[in-house]
Amino acid sequence: MSSLGTSKGILEIAKFGLYVTIPIVLMYTFANNTKNLQKVMGNRSYVVYPPEGPRPPSPEELREMARELARKKNIR
Repeated sequence: MSSLGTSKGILEIAKFGLYVTIPIVLMYTFANNTKNLQKVMGNRSYVVYPPEGPRPPSPEELREMARELARKKNIR
């Protein structure tokens, strides 16, 4: 084997080790110290709901409004 192929293999092994190690270290850091997780989660607002608007009328109120409109049309 040439030296070029061997260096590529070592690089791939190092990258794989890095890809596996980083998530494990992050999980260990946050699992053992929940204050870190709360600090990160507290800085981000994931879901922001708009203020609550007026509620639509109930079906009974809609029926009553329709009856009133019909009465007004019949009067005219």
